[in-house]
Amino acid sequence: MKQHVIETTILNVKTETVYNNCIMTIIDYVQTLSDNPYFGAGFGLFGLGAGAALLRKGMQAGMILFRRHYMITLEVPCRDKSYQWLLQWITHKGARKTQHLSVETSFEQRETGHIKTRYDFIPSIGTHFIRYEGNWIRVERTREQQTLDIQMGIPWETVQLTAFGKNRNIYFNILEEARQMALKEYEGKTIMYTAMGSEWRQFGHPRKRRPLNSVVLDSGVAERIINDCREFMTNPSWYSDRGIPYRRGYLLYGPPGCGKSSFITALAGELELGICVLNLSERGLTDDRLNHLLAVAPQQTIVLLEDIDAAFASREESKEIKAAYDGLNRVTFSGLLNCLDGVASTEARILFMTTNYLERLDPALVRPGRVDVKEYIGWCSAKQVEQMFLRFYRNIDDRANELAKQFTESVISQKKQVSPAQIQGFFMFYKNSPEDVLKNVSHIWELT
Repeated sequence: MKQHVIETTILNVKTETVYNNCIMTIIDYVQTLSDNPYFGAGFGLFGLGAGAALLRKGMQAGMILFRRHYMITLEVPCRDKSYQWLLQWITHKGARKTQHLSVETSFEQRETGHIKTRYDFIPSIGTHFIRYEGNWIRVERTREQQTLDIQMGIPWETVQLTAFGKNRNIYFNILEEARQMALKEYEGKTIMYTAMGSEWRQFGHPRKRRPLNSVVLDSGVAERIINDCREFMTNPSWYSDRGIPYRRGYLLYGPPGCGKSSFITALAGELELGICVLNLSERGLTDDRLNHLLAVAPQQTIVLLEDIDAAFASREESKEIKAAYDGLNRVTFSGLLNCLDGVASTEARILFMTTNYLERLDPALVRPGRVDVKEYIGWCSAKQVEQMFLRFYRNIDDRANELAKQFTESVISQKKQVSPAQIQGFFMFYKNSPEDVLKNVSHIWELT
């Protein structure tokens, strides 16, 4: 028993001795390394690097939290309608002093028809700073060289605005100011749109609004159409309360040259609307694309389908007449009907159709719901002839009223049909001589 206790004690003493020797060896090794200048320098650099990395990560996390809770950002892509408005606003209101610019060349048409070239400078790609309502705003315009806008064929661009605070109204005010600034350029003008691919683009230059009284129609025709359009535009709730689709269709028919298209242009100016001209005979126009174009038509516009009789033959026509229209387009007749009055057809829309031959139109196309108002725009009546004469010569001759009656009697006595286009073309030869107009009345029908 005593021998066992002695052996155990000796074993514990040896174990403790080995442990102490190991500890002393590790301490001596670390002390030796710490005395090494190369090891000391590396450990110090490692410590500084680790500390800097932690500080950088902390600052990044803090900046992310700060941007998330104390800054507000707005991103506007180039496909958005307000993109160009915003660039112009930034140029005129905020970034006038920036030295990094891009040029945008445009053409302005004067009343005489002369085209004037205009150069607009807009902020270039990069970062700009502007001040608005006491707030500093960071403007960053970026361009993706590897990504293209398929519709427009240009590199994809975005503009990002960043400001302090949480008030979104600052961006709403900026966009509203940009919109108002853009609208001022088109004030008093009619904008024409045409279909390009699957979207609408402005066609040509904005035109000066045509006065409604410049188109002389028979008594009551213009007034009926204008009153109906205004009633439709001001009473959307009447349609929704009764479950009626909020859209209106008009058909103007009659001989060529009697003022159908001219009246629609003047009507758009009177109602302060644009015009979307859609050619159903365009090759490549499909039912789906037609439906899409009607759905994305710009707001405050009239959709115009001219010469609708040339796009489709009536289903009751002979095979010979139908064959004349085969292959002209890929839009089907049923597809057009569904676009005008189908389940997927759009609302809040004013659509005008014109035709020279009403009898060629299929009854399904002109039924109520697709065409709500039909108006005949025909040959000149005696009142139209007199009004057109007075419009041209009222300020030239004091006897204009008397001469107008004489001219009207001379035209009516010929017992020939005459269109407003013929009379206007005839007046163009005698701009300042109403007497010569009376002497050469028979020449009106020689112009055709």
